[in-house]
Amino acid sequence: VQLQASGGGLVQAGGSLRLSCAASGRTFSPYAVGWFRQAPGKEREFLARVTWRGGTTSYADSVKDRFTVSRDNAKNIVYLQMNNLKPEDTAVYYCGLRQTVATSFGSWGRGTLVTVSS
Repeated sequence: VQLQASGGGLVQAGGSLRLSCAASGRTFSPYAVGWFRQAPGKEREFLARVTWRGGTTSYADSVKDRFTVSRDNAKNIVYLQMNNLKPEDTAVYYCGLRQTVATSFGSWGRGTLVTVSS
């Protein structure tokens, strides 16, 4: 399975973007898909995840009131709707798979850059 994140770009503070994470390859049925980001000089940070079957979501405290994760099982796509963006949200955004409840996130796809100007 390969993941590809897209939808990044340049946006002003207070604006919105919707990122997409598309999966290709063999049968796609992970336990969960997660969104992460990595700013220059910082470690990769968990943002949100959605379980593939049940659609249960969870969020990092830093984004839970502004970001929404959702999935389209028919299209094998996971979205991250980001509202009220702030300059500190500037980073490369990645999606990853958690294949089972007992495993960590991995199978990172190529990220997409989000730049928020003040």
